[in-house]
Amino acid sequence: MTNKQPFQLPDAAVILMAVSLIAYIATMLVPPGYFDVPNNVTQVALSQFKLADSTSTVPIFAEGGEIGLTNVLFEGLTAGDKYGATIGVMAFILITGGAFGIIMQTGAINNGIMALINKTRAIEWLFLPLLFVLFSLGGAIFGMGEEAIAFCIVLLPIMKQLGYDAKVTVLVTYVATQIGFATSWMNPFSIAIAQSIADIPVFSGAPLRVAAWCVFTLFGLIFVVRYARKIRLQPEPQAIIENTKPLSHCDRAVLLCFIVGIGWIIWGVMARQYYIPELAAQFFTLGLITAIIARAFGILTFNDSAHAFTKGAQELLPAALLVAMAKGIVLLLGGSSLNDASVLNTLLYSSAQTLSHVPDSLAAWGMLVFQSGFNFFVSSGSGQAAITMPLMSPLGDLLAVSRQTVVLAFQLGDGLTNIFIPTSASLIGCLGVVKLDWGEWAKFIWRFQLALFALASACIFLAHFIDYQ
Repeated sequence: MTNKQPFQLPDAAVILMAVSLIAYIATMLVPPGYFDVPNNVTQVALSQFKLADSTSTVPIFAEGGEIGLTNVLFEGLTAGDKYGATIGVMAFILITGGAFGIIMQTGAINNGIMALINKTRAIEWLFLPLLFVLFSLGGAIFGMGEEAIAFCIVLLPIMKQLGYDAKVTVLVTYVATQIGFATSWMNPFSIAIAQSIADIPVFSGAPLRVAAWCVFTLFGLIFVVRYARKIRLQPEPQAIIENTKPLSHCDRAVLLCFIVGIGWIIWGVMARQYYIPELAAQFFTLGLITAIIARAFGILTFNDSAHAFTKGAQELLPAALLVAMAKGIVLLLGGSSLNDASVLNTLLYSSAQTLSHVPDSLAAWGMLVFQSGFNFFVSSGSGQAAITMPLMSPLGDLLAVSRQTVVLAFQLGDGLTNIFIPTSASLIGCLGVVKLDWGEWAKFIWRFQLALFALASACIFLAHFIDYQ
């Protein structure tokens, strides 16, 4: 008798390769186009769209530095700059993984976990809700996203010792940040850019967004707590606590360094607007100081720390490669510039033109659907705002949809789908560090994703009917 293998969703790399093939076929069927937008002009009309005079076939095997199907990964690896969604995020993932490789090698985190569990047994019921709300605030206030990767590394052992699984770790960190990100009233990386492009006061319309943050955060929190109670293992934490050893001087020094380092990172993001390059440098510094402390106490040699750094970075390499693949797909479609001829621009124009033929309330909801789908290709909040808002904001004027509602549709469509799409570098990074396959995550999260979309739809209809300004 042969054992039937249970059905498994394809790996994220397989899915992205399939999307690459679909994008390649699209380049043969969809003519490239561009928007004839003068320099320093942010308002874009559908009438400014033009099809390219000539088309060039995207080859399977490219030569001379051009993009092709078989070099989609290489082009994704080498595209952009340190502030972009490829090289920057990839470098951040590898450096952060290496830095935490050193920290974890010292054993201080594990020892601290035991002490934490022992000290907080009486208020353990508050642990998950507090974490979820704090991470949601992080997404709302300073656009926390990529930083959740590092916190997943730290919190995974804590969750396991408390009897929870890897999914709970991702839920209370990354998913919470994206709920906050999607309903933010002051996120400098998405709402500020979108509102400035839409030519409305930056950070305006805050009351409705604050109310949305409360509703979405409470909804997410209920889901997390219910799931955590359902799968929690008992009574392992108590057995581990009985064997807890007191923290050594090295443990205390490393943990103090870690706490100060996290505080420094939060200060940098909020007070100095640090982004990927500075954050990577901060985490590298944290790892370096940890290596010096471990050497001073005789816990690790510098060679041991170097090996731990390499191992930590190595474990996150698959996630970094998926980031490159996602960017390569955008390049295969011709890139994301409005002024350059691309298949992506034609798809953008076609979607916007379709919205112009439906009732205004459905058009507002259609913008949410469009932004949710477009996020698959451009998961960067600031990038999606820069690409879609110049077209969507004047389109809202034509469809009697307020520009504030247009921005809200962008926010919700961009942020909420980040918890599902395999092209989100941050999601893949978080799943990678907790050793969770995207297919397994997709089977788990899709119902919650649909529920969030239904809630977002209700929010958009409400905003439209009250003429949200």
